[in-house]
Amino acid sequence: MFERIIDLTKRFISTQPSRKFWLWQIGFWLFVSVMSFAVLTLWYGPFAWQHILHIVLQAILGLVLSLVLYWVFMHIWDKSTRSRAVLGFFAVMTVSFIWTLARVYAFVSLTGDDTEWAQFGGWHFASIFIFLCWAGLFHGIRYYDLLQTEHVILLQAESEAKEEQLKRMKAQSVARDAQLKMLRYQLNPHFLCNTLNAINSLVESNETVKAQKMTVQLSKFLRYSLDNNPDTKISLETEVNALNLYLEIEKTRFEDRLKLDFEITPEARMALLPSLLLQPIIENSMKHAIAQSESGGTIEFRADVVGARLVLQLSDTGSGAKIAKSKLKSSTGRGVGLRNTDERLKALYSNDYTMDITLLPSGGLKTIINIPCEYNLADKVESTITKERLA
Repeated sequence: MFERIIDLTKRFISTQPSRKFWLWQIGFWLFVSVMSFAVLTLWYGPFAWQHILHIVLQAILGLVLSLVLYWVFMHIWDKSTRSRAVLGFFAVMTVSFIWTLARVYAFVSLTGDDTEWAQFGGWHFASIFIFLCWAGLFHGIRYYDLLQTEHVILLQAESEAKEEQLKRMKAQSVARDAQLKMLRYQLNPHFLCNTLNAINSLVESNETVKAQKMTVQLSKFLRYSLDNNPDTKISLETEVNALNLYLEIEKTRFEDRLKLDFEITPEARMALLPSLLLQPIIENSMKHAIAQSESGGTIEFRADVVGARLVLQLSDTGSGAKIAKSKLKSSTGRGVGLRNTDERLKALYSNDYTMDITLLPSGGLKTIINIPCEYNLADKVESTITKERLA
């Protein structure tokens, strides 16, 4: 019941803030009246209707004078603390004196007891105390309201800041995804163009079986490339299977000129890495090493787990021509795939990776990528169970 009354009071006040002022005003002077009746009227002996009327009149007059005090406090609110203290105290003393005069005059008029004027000092002291309590209550409620308002403003600002941060993070995520997709697909048009030209050559040579096989291989690789998000991490084993889709196409083009030498340790097979991370590097090797050499060449790939790091090493035998190291950082030639791969790694791992590029005496290129070794928990458990069964 008491909680329901409090809830109804809050609703009554919340609909119109000015109601709070009148609520605590009436409550304050009602409390003063009750205490005056209980402590003074009942204490000093028998009472008549004149005493009750006097209590009501002094409460009404006190409420009116407190409105004057409220007006003064509101007008001096923006002044300095010292000015407010001096002016406020002066206002309290003035209002208290006026209220004391009115109270004593009303009491003498109603009861005919002129001796109360001799007790004026006691009446005045009580008046000062009451209005000082009123002033304290006013300032307490005023500061509480200001703190509540400031709290609401801070909550709104925090909410807006969080909303803005979420929007910014979402925008950054979209931009990051777009950047990653751009970096991953930048070389694909070259590969697609070369593959379509190879298919066209096979059709012109009436090698329809090879052309059909190559078309199916291209379709599978492009489907895989489109279905996988560029910042999704997959196991190295899945990545190698995707590379094989790509390399099967290249084998159809280069036949015996292309040789592959892959060595992957069991610990590295289930390690996670960004999807199609290695394909641009191998495509670089195909375009600038294997395709440029009459005898073709070999692409080597090594993968191992060293400590808590996944180490990937790719190299090719080169075309026989020397490569200037400055070209590896350019936006054309072999530098495109390497630069894009490095930017993808930076976007995904920040500074927790290394990518070292070394020129080989044969004109080939060796790329070593070092990233944190991560596992999919389900794959890791399955791999452990398989090892235990084999043991």
